[in-house]
Amino acid sequence: MGGIALSAQASDTSSPASGSLVFDPDAYNKLTTTVTDTDGDEHSVTYHFWKAITYVADPVDATYQSLIVSAPVEIDGESVDASNAPILLANSVGGYMPSSVADATGVGAGGGGGMPGGTLPSGAAGASAAPNANENTNATGGATSSNQLLALAAGYVVIEPGARGRTLKNSDGEYYGVAPAAIVDLKAAVRYIRSNKGRIPGNTDRIVSAGTSAGGALSALLGASGDSPLYDKLLKEIGAADASDAIFATGAWCPITDLDHADGAYEWNWGSNATGSGSTVDQTVSKALRAQFAEYQAGLRLKGLDGTRLTARNYDAYLVEQYLEPSATRYLTNLSDSDRTTYLASNTFITWKNGKASFSWDDFLTHVGARKKTAPAFDAFDLSAGENNLFGKGTAETRHFTAYSLKHDTSGATAKRLDSDIPEVLRLMNPMHFLVDQPNQARTKHWWIRLGTNDSDTSHTVSANLAAAAHTLGDDVNHLYYWDEGHGANTDPGDFIAWIAKVTGHRAKAKK
Repeated sequence: MGGIALSAQASDTSSPASGSLVFDPDAYNKLTTTVTDTDGDEHSVTYHFWKAITYVADPVDATYQSLIVSAPVEIDGESVDASNAPILLANSVGGYMPSSVADATGVGAGGGGGMPGGTLPSGAAGASAAPNANENTNATGGATSSNQLLALAAGYVVIEPGARGRTLKNSDGEYYGVAPAAIVDLKAAVRYIRSNKGRIPGNTDRIVSAGTSAGGALSALLGASGDSPLYDKLLKEIGAADASDAIFATGAWCPITDLDHADGAYEWNWGSNATGSGSTVDQTVSKALRAQFAEYQAGLRLKGLDGTRLTARNYDAYLVEQYLEPSATRYLTNLSDSDRTTYLASNTFITWKNGKASFSWDDFLTHVGARKKTAPAFDAFDLSAGENNLFGKGTAETRHFTAYSLKHDTSGATAKRLDSDIPEVLRLMNPMHFLVDQPNQARTKHWWIRLGTNDSDTSHTVSANLAAAAHTLGDDVNHLYYWDEGHGANTDPGDFIAWIAKVTGHRAKAKK
């Protein structure tokens, strides 16, 4: 697909990379793989593959601070020139856990945690197996794992960066992958790519990020915070290249983000739903958190994609009309007549009339059923959530990051106030800061956002707010929900690949 070429948000005006940060264009292996497209057709793709390259001069841990590069040279027997192709920057972070490509031997091989030093003891506060933790469902690419192969077969360059994660601990017992390490690493990877313009394959002004869950959050944050000086000191500490870290477009699947307000948003969305065991969460806690969300949402002063001012009072109707009913309608329309009849007979809460599905918010919540997390969902009173580990510091494995949960702590914590660095760390981890609080002119202007309707890992308002904030700034937003799909779904990968071509203005060229 082609399209009108759009100017990049930032140009590579930096000086050439030097020393250890110079990309060697000849240090590749030539590999061939078979890619099955979304129509079920197979394509033979021959590509140049660069094994793990450390993307910073002073790595804390090169096992994670490395990236791999894949560039197609032949597709179905036809030579292709990817020198000016879009670059898909696909992270494989899940649960804010460590992600490494150190042992990757080909495209799409980026993995998650489990490397030495990357796992907390089972049952420990903040361990990934804790009841409220974000599970590492994206350990080998998750929702976006198919995107890498499809992008390669479309003639795009695929770059997969590793990143530090929350469970990494050194011999002194210090956690060196907690927030904001992961986003700093991904920014450093972008700087490495852009500093090697003309050496690394692909168009460094057309970098499109992609990620799922925590990786989706980081992808959104990477797009929102491009070139923000707030990260400069941290990037300098690890020897990042002197270049722009702005990207052209963002793909975010089920992003687990806006963590400082996620507990309230979760209760607003799922507070009335029972847990998987059938129990009801403490409604006093749920009510207090819902009130916090109402205040936060009012303060955002966001307008939805349809122009509606979004508040806690009307957000349910907005979600139903803007996302949920259209999602159900697409799903039902694509079913055969007999399958549609069967589905509707099993889901009588849906009214199907004139080719359109309609239902109430309360009936939708009943349809989804059990909520995945307890209350609070993210800053657990007993410090058991993965996010408590994400905001750990030094030898402190876990910390509270909201005043409400600290006040109601059940872990035995004695602190009366949040640690003084928490507000700044939260700011560095939240794309809403760069879209609402201090709109960032160097942000991406193109957003692809996806969520499953049955996903109760976070509130549906999180991705909808992200979309609304970008839309309010005039950005190009492509946001929809997958009907009856859960966390990590990606049911339209082919459309994402076509979208990249459209927004970047890319036209594949045969090599002469």
